[in-house]
Amino acid sequence: MDLNDYFYFVHVVEKRGFAPASRALDIPKSRLSRHVQQLEKRLGIRLIQRTSRQFAVTDVGLEFYRHARCAIESMEAADAAVTNHTQTLSGRVRISCSVGMAQFALSQIVPNFLINNPNVEITQQVSNETVDLVESGIDIALRGHMGPLPDSSLIQRVIAPSPWRLFAGQTYRERVDLPTTPEELRGHAGLKMGWTSPHGEWSLRGSNKEQVSVPFCARLCSDDMVTLKQAASDGLGIVALPAYVCRKEILSGQLLHVLPNWSAGDAHISVVMPSRKGVPPVVRAFCDVLGKELPRVTAL
Repeated sequence: MDLNDYFYFVHVVEKRGFAPASRALDIPKSRLSRHVQQLEKRLGIRLIQRTSRQFAVTDVGLEFYRHARCAIESMEAADAAVTNHTQTLSGRVRISCSVGMAQFALSQIVPNFLINNPNVEITQQVSNETVDLVESGIDIALRGHMGPLPDSSLIQRVIAPSPWRLFAGQTYRERVDLPTTPEELRGHAGLKMGWTSPHGEWSLRGSNKEQVSVPFCARLCSDDMVTLKQAASDGLGIVALPAYVCRKEILSGQLLHVLPNWSAGDAHISVVMPSRKGVPPVVRAFCDVLGKELPRVTAL
């Protein structure tokens, strides 16, 4: 019995195909196919029906998968017991996050984790697009969101607040008076996150829970927070961004809070995982670090 056959079969089933499993495990598709064929030959039965266009697990294959998954989880539990005893983490963590989160939230957390765990490797997929975790072989995704995330089979857990605020540069204040009420925002130059339309809206919430929406036409639209922050610093207008993104510029006086008693969005950061079962110790450890460090990084 070759336990690698079990391991690779489980991954092929969970990734819904040989190609996505090959990408997730970073091994040739031919090796996966060979292990599954060995398993089928030893058992004397077809576990996966595969053609050039179709992939399907047989009924017997699904039953075998459930038992094989339990066997893999037992192996991982055994590894975890040794790891917990020796306190030495090893392995690879595959994470996905937005560009802004990579630049401003994880830029210190990831290197520090690697420094503290020399036998760990991290692969970071950075994109403002939502990726399929299973298809891409991602262990952890970090997602910022204003409202609840869509219901799915994925495991979701909120780990940090990420409040948005309005900001403007010193040079902007030198040219015009900054607003002191939401109504005074009307007519001010705006910078907008997102590029599909120049028409934006500042949705504000006061300390007394009052809510006000102020429309604006943006001078600059961009998906890139660095570009918007620099434009605000250069005095081109008012921008709504996550507060932690602008912390350095606020401390230096380069940027100013506009309407400091009003929030421009009560967002949160959630960690999203494909499954709660069979999570390697190194992935759990990185999640624990995120849960501890991200609230500090995103605090006002």
